Amino acid sequence: MVEHDKDVYQQFRQLHDEVHKRVIGNDEVIQCIIISIFTGGHILLESVPGMGKTVLTKTVAETMEMDFKRIQCTPDITATDIIGRIRYDEAEREKVLEKGPLFTNLLLVDEINRAQPLTQSALLEAMAEGEVTLGGVTHTLTQPFTVIATQNPVEQLGTYPLPEAQKDRFLFKAVMQYLTLEEEMAIVKTQGKREDISTIFNPPEILIIREEIEKNVTISDSILEYTIKIVEGSRIRREVDIGGSPRASVAFTQASKTKAFLEGRDYVTVEDIKSLAFPILRHRIMLNPDSKDFGVTPDDIIAKVLEHVEPPVD
Repeated sequence: MVEHDKDVYQQFRQLHDEVHKRVIGNDEVIQCIIISIFTGGHILLESVPGMGKTVLTKTVAETMEMDFKRIQCTPDITATDIIGRIRYDEAEREKVLEKGPLFTNLLLVDEINRAQPLTQSALLEAMAEGEVTLGGVTHTLTQPFTVIATQNPVEQLGTYPLPEAQKDRFLFKAVMQYLTLEEEMAIVKTQGKREDISTIFNPPEILIIREEIEKNVTISDSILEYTIKIVEGSRIRREVDIGGSPRASVAFTQASKTKAFLEGRDYVTVEDIKSLAFPILRHRIMLNPDSKDFGVTPDDIIAKVLEHVEPPVD
């Protein structure tokens, strides 16, 4: 059973420490993954090859005893390859479910933009519903269930960009940054070494903590209004064709409560909202062509919105 309050906060601190035994740098990405897991959301991860996405994801799974699977997307991968299929068992003389990699706790979907639109749609629908229907029977996905879908920001040839409505299903979009000189030196020096790590949580405890967060963490009306103004600000700027939808406001509420809980608080602060604005909004903002031509980025828009929306004083 998970201990409460300060003990849980210490467990989350230890969780970060355990992950960093094998993963160097990218604190924001690690935080986004952990918040996603304890919120019940999914994360879109932008990264060039060779940044250690698989090591990171497997390490997080190991620290929480989560079953882990990985899918490498290609243009010929099908929904059946991901979800599974119904086959007839000759020996048992009955139909049986042959589960695909979707039935896991933590699923790494590498290069999701290489899968064809129908395959992407099937995956994202399952993510949103938490269940799939095969052979006329509905099957609930393993819980907890979180998808980390990656895409390469550079390669465009042979890719199928996610539509805006599909991207909106992800709680966060995080970006893996290149490491500092010191961090990269540390990786080179520890290459080939595999640190033992401890298990901090398990899947049943994750579900218990989700309930604790929902019941016990509050967000004041003034901070909720501040949040909605930020989302509104993301869609009324002249550089933007599409901004954050009401789903973004819901994402702010859910993720900020989780962040507060992870930091040992039962209330959301303005700083919680500010720190989550970039990963929550950057994939929900579609710039107009002129803005793109001038090199404007969604992060530029978010920074301007945060600068112009006044936070509450209480």
